[in-house]
Amino acid sequence: MGRFDGATVLITGAAGGLGRGAAKGFAAEGARLVLSDLNEKALAAFAETLEAETAILAGNIAEEKLSEDLVTLATERFGRLDVAVNNAGIVHSFVRLPQVASDEARRVLEIDLLGVFFAMKHQIPCMERQFKVSGKGGTIVNIASVAGLGGAPKLSVYAAAKHGVVGLTRSAAAEYATKGIRINAICPAHTRTAMVDGFVRGSGAPEAEALAELTRGVPMKRVAEVDEVITAILFAADPTNSFMTGHTLAIDGGIGAI
Repeated sequence: MGRFDGATVLITGAAGGLGRGAAKGFAAEGARLVLSDLNEKALAAFAETLEAETAILAGNIAEEKLSEDLVTLATERFGRLDVAVNNAGIVHSFVRLPQVASDEARRVLEIDLLGVFFAMKHQIPCMERQFKVSGKGGTIVNIASVAGLGGAPKLSVYAAAKHGVVGLTRSAAAEYATKGIRINAICPAHTRTAMVDGFVRGSGAPEAEALAELTRGVPMKRVAEVDEVITAILFAADPTNSFMTGHTLAIDGGIGAI
């Protein structure tokens, strides 16, 4: 029996990076999956590799209708929604604040912040209804960032969006603490995903030099591996972890210790 045997888990941004890792992790623990991503082709191809009951719906998380439709898909296909991992996100160019293009800033805020707001807006009422009927609500895990816990030079708008995710997480957790819904945020530092790979390629420097620059302020002097962040996501969602809510769990290689 897995930790999530028979549970329905919704994951956004599921076609790459942390989303793929989370889907694999929950599937290995017995979950049924509802997966979403902007890249419909990649999402469908990935879903076919999973040995779990899986429903998919592609779309742009910045459009509220997608969040509503994902909750409907979960309840109609599997009867309930137990866990939501709000993971979809993007990053902007690595530049000082005045050099961030306004349309790029708007897109980051729409996806990284409003996308999480829309998701929670529709996930929470579903989980609250479940709690009223069965006494079992649900768990929401928002993927924020260590950039949501402090300053992030040359990632100012991204940091602002992730600070917003932390604020949404803490506020909603307090609002629903007695309603059977736990809401927490995972705050990773740079992780070996397409975002980091893109930075390394775009830096023009050898990989070792680019990674050294990226991790200069990290006591462990390396980026996180995807599996290390997935371990934290599964921990936050674990039904036996029943007294943790409103928490921001930093997976940061020691940054917060400095």
